[in-house]
Amino acid sequence: MPTIYSLNIELFIQDMAQKPSIPKGTRDFLPSEVAKRTYLFESIKSVFKRYGFAPIETPSFELSSTLMGKYGEEGDRLIFRILNSGDKMRKADLDALANDNLPKFASSLAEKALRYDLTVPFARFVVQHQNELTFPFKRYQIQPVWRADRPQHGRYQEFFQCDADVVGSDSLLCEVELIQIFDDVLTNLNIPSFTIYLNNRKILSGIAEVCGEADRIIDLTVAIDKLDKIGEEGVLNELSQKGISEAAINKIKPLFQFAGSNNDKLQLMRTYLANSEVGMKGIDELEYVMNIIDSMGLKRADLSFDLTLARGLNYYTGAIFEVKANNVNMGSICGGGRYDDLTGLFGLNGLSGIGISFGADRIYDVMTELNLFPESITKGLKVLFINFGEAEVQKCLSLAREIRELSIDCEVYPSTAKLQKQMKYANDRSVQYVVLLGEEELKSGILSLKNMETGEQETLSYESFTTKIAEL
Repeated sequence: MPTIYSLNIELFIQDMAQKPSIPKGTRDFLPSEVAKRTYLFESIKSVFKRYGFAPIETPSFELSSTLMGKYGEEGDRLIFRILNSGDKMRKADLDALANDNLPKFASSLAEKALRYDLTVPFARFVVQHQNELTFPFKRYQIQPVWRADRPQHGRYQEFFQCDADVVGSDSLLCEVELIQIFDDVLTNLNIPSFTIYLNNRKILSGIAEVCGEADRIIDLTVAIDKLDKIGEEGVLNELSQKGISEAAINKIKPLFQFAGSNNDKLQLMRTYLANSEVGMKGIDELEYVMNIIDSMGLKRADLSFDLTLARGLNYYTGAIFEVKANNVNMGSICGGGRYDDLTGLFGLNGLSGIGISFGADRIYDVMTELNLFPESITKGLKVLFINFGEAEVQKCLSLAREIRELSIDCEVYPSTAKLQKQMKYANDRSVQYVVLLGEEELKSGILSLKNMETGEQETLSYESFTTKIAEL
């Protein structure tokens, strides 16, 4: 009769025999994919550096208290909590559970959480290191973030953000510069057509004020921001369900029909918001930025005033950005906005900030769909030395060392396998050139260099090989 111990061992072996998998919303990356992602990150980073941004890094997880309450109710639900371990589990607030205070109970179980974005941790970083920074402080950061969102095309639970932020300046020239960065990065990546959508949180506040719902700004913006997902009828239903008055909803309806040029929409909103001081300030800020961009021009981007753009994050106070690739079935690939009060949440008031974020994973998907990655970045190993035996491999190792000093990547096949097997390895690795140095070549002081793409083969001396391969 089997014991409990033997049954457990059997179950363990069965589990180990099952095909391994990864959590939904996450991905493995093969070497060719990593090469493409590296190209993408380096392209973005190079533009950030040209505009004077410096790199920082922050931990992958923060204290839950740092993150919670910064993204709105919907955002907070998407934060991955890290369960306390060891003796800390004993400190769970069971009274909160008994009193049905689930948020408080959850916080007592999880004192840390994976970061939801890079902006809130950056605000914490600025406050914590304020005496070590020079303001205005311009930083860029390229690191992964995590969201407990429903995985779907272009939406992942683990993904990279590439952020650029400026803190310590309320100048609208920062908005201008960040729009130019959007344009430069996506043009450099050869995205054929994309639109930068622009709005201002003060305009949304003005809309709420004009509608008589100034204290319901969050409910209004969360609903309006879903227009492209659930349509006009869906937004109106959500507003009604949240208790927004029918009079206010009727006041909002015409906004969904606003059309025309950016200037036309600005003038229409000037009329609509005539009785709202904060709304008019938002119009003035938006018009100033758009006028400068119009005078300078953009390389490839279209700039569009979208008065329904809200992005749903509570910390925005001014400009709001969103970027979409045209003619591609994908959500926004970049976003951002101004946040004048975020550092105040951590005790440092009066420090204005603005930032943008590139959704690297979505941009990767767009570039893959449109076949935009240069072929050169996915080329395989430059040189493979075929292994014909102990004496020959010694010379191959010597030559390999020489060309590695010239920053040429190469390998010496590790065993004297059949030539057919070694050549198959070269093909599978997409090797560009194969070196054949057998017994006769070793005696003659020569080698054969084979171009694996064309099949052409030439005989070279050791010295001329080093020169030749450096030129290829």
